[in-house]
Amino acid sequence: MAIVFCIANQKGGVGKTTTTVNLAAGLARLDRKVLLVDLDPQGNATMGSGIQKSELDASVYEVLLGLSDIKDIVQKASTGHYEVLPANRELSGAEVEMVDIDRREKRLKEALDSVRDQYDFILIDCPPALSLLTLNAFSSADGVIIPMQCEYYALEGLSDLVNTIKHVHANLNRNLKIIGLLRVMFDKRATLSQHVSDQLERHFGDKVFKTVIPRNVRLAEAPSYGLPGIDFDPSSRGAQAYLNFSKEMLEWLKGRY
Repeated sequence: MAIVFCIANQKGGVGKTTTTVNLAAGLARLDRKVLLVDLDPQGNATMGSGIQKSELDASVYEVLLGLSDIKDIVQKASTGHYEVLPANRELSGAEVEMVDIDRREKRLKEALDSVRDQYDFILIDCPPALSLLTLNAFSSADGVIIPMQCEYYALEGLSDLVNTIKHVHANLNRNLKIIGLLRVMFDKRATLSQHVSDQLERHFGDKVFKTVIPRNVRLAEAPSYGLPGIDFDPSSRGAQAYLNFSKEMLEWLKGRY
């Protein structure tokens, strides 16, 4: 039975999609069966997995509205190492269309429940907003991974996200919890980055992953080739860091699930 993780942060440009795609690729390299769910209307995780969002006949949009079966929509990533439930801009209209649907915050969970036994991990790339789509992701998940840059404004937004997770835990999904904070795009030369990193460790303790993802050009280049950084340049510092993070996740899970 798959473990379901959301990768979420309501702040844009903090490495959610990069983390989701590379964690999927990293876990697949470690012989785990992985489904990546792209729940962002921008469809960046879809494109970063080598799937052309403009050529999709159907996407997660149809799954949420009950128009298609999830098994018919899932595709292989270009590397063939993991599978993807893709998204495109049609998804942006789903929230309006779901308003009058019963159990609208559980639509994704119900779809994923039908395939959970086929995977070891399901990773959900959330949109950069605390929306109905994000609520669907939280209602489906066992835990949330929060990627964040070590900068001042990242700390400000974190409290809102933590409060939302607590609210969902209390009212919609008693299994939901914060798995951990992942420091991404880290520049060890910047004094502020180190200062914020130290603050995170003081306040969140073992909720901060030991792995730190450095700012890395090769990770930034990889999506334009439709590849995770781990497959685009396995020897790069960024790829190695995400592979280490995948190993850390597996270590963390021992005895917990």
